[in-house]
Amino acid sequence: MTEQAMGEITSRLKLEMQSHADLTNLGDGELQGVIAQTLTEKIDNAHGKLSDDYAEILSLNFKEKTSIVKAVFDSIRGLGVLGSIITDPDVTEIMINGHKDIFVEKAGKLYKKDIQFESRRELEIIITKFVSRAGRAVNESQPIVDFRLEDGSRINVVMQPIALNGPIVTMRRFPKEAMTVEKLIEYGSISEEVAEVLKLLVTSKYNIFVSGGTGSGKTTFLNALSNFIPADERVITIEDSAELQIKNVDNLVKLETRNAGADGKGEISIRDLIKSALRMRPERIVVGEVRGAEALDMLQAMNTGHDGSLSTGHANGAKDMLSRLETMVLQGAAGLPLEAIRQQIASAVDVIIHLSRLRDKSRKTMEIVEVLGYDAKTGQINLNVLYEFKESAESTKSKVFGELTRTQNPMTNTFKLKIAGANITI
Repeated sequence: MTEQAMGEITSRLKLEMQSHADLTNLGDGELQGVIAQTLTEKIDNAHGKLSDDYAEILSLNFKEKTSIVKAVFDSIRGLGVLGSIITDPDVTEIMINGHKDIFVEKAGKLYKKDIQFESRRELEIIITKFVSRAGRAVNESQPIVDFRLEDGSRINVVMQPIALNGPIVTMRRFPKEAMTVEKLIEYGSISEEVAEVLKLLVTSKYNIFVSGGTGSGKTTFLNALSNFIPADERVITIEDSAELQIKNVDNLVKLETRNAGADGKGEISIRDLIKSALRMRPERIVVGEVRGAEALDMLQAMNTGHDGSLSTGHANGAKDMLSRLETMVLQGAAGLPLEAIRQQIASAVDVIIHLSRLRDKSRKTMEIVEVLGYDAKTGQINLNVLYEFKESAESTKSKVFGELTRTQNPMTNTFKLKIAGANITI
């Protein structure tokens, strides 16, 4: 039998099963039995019919019947179409815009898949399954939900009436193996020289912010930096969705935020977790992303003996990261003078590493900047660019060539290097 004919029979059986009475109370074996029985009944009903449609179902062999039952079962209990996409280890992001349009990201580039869900109902069943496994609910009164799967994949769902073209699912997957600096070098994001400098900065307990736009690789880069942390330190990670994979630290505490329940209660924010972490005797605090009022608590932690803390933030450049931090601090302390905020930022943050996703979709480290301090005369925070990405003449519209190069500016804040016993010049 042709694949097209198999697909048509499978589609009709899927639709029939989706309109079936509640199947959630059935065990896996029972459900497979119901599907197989329904297919058998269809075949029995086709006997004596002369239509080509019935002729096709009558020609099914045992292997084809088993394949159809499995496909229908997967659409109910498994991931259906999504399952075939997830099994591809090269897919890092999945975007579903209604049941007909599916996009995936592979090697930094987006592709539209030539497959689709059978119906909006099938997609809704899979979404309901995802959400319920995470202990959450999605409906018309609560049409937006964020959650995480057991494998660490981060999922955002937007349903009707907010989503006009059907259920929207955005799924970001993370590699099973932790990102390393060696891989960043292999991908061309940084050089071996820069890797050695970053290792010195992390082990010497410089407070580092990784900035960049959406999809620039901030979390990936932070993960690589985190693995420079000495194994004998106590580290506390704080994230919205657990993504960091720190392998070499034994004394590791991993904290994750919690959204409010259906009754609007029970929310635990990053700000709550930072305050709690300060009571856990941390040597370092690693915050996956600072995006709001928690910036004030993070800066205060950096200023009160928790050197070596790491975090990320959305920004268009190192200088813009400082402005974003100011805005975020004001969300938590609206009456704080701007001068006091800038002094707090300048004394807390030592280094900003800015990443960008370029026109050819490659992710590059664009600059590494030292935060010198607050200048009372100008009212600004002074920055010292140590490394900057320079595009070469070989670059084209479709491909970017260049490298992260050292500027002529000497590093000024070398105190932590000396305390760590690294008497070298960066």
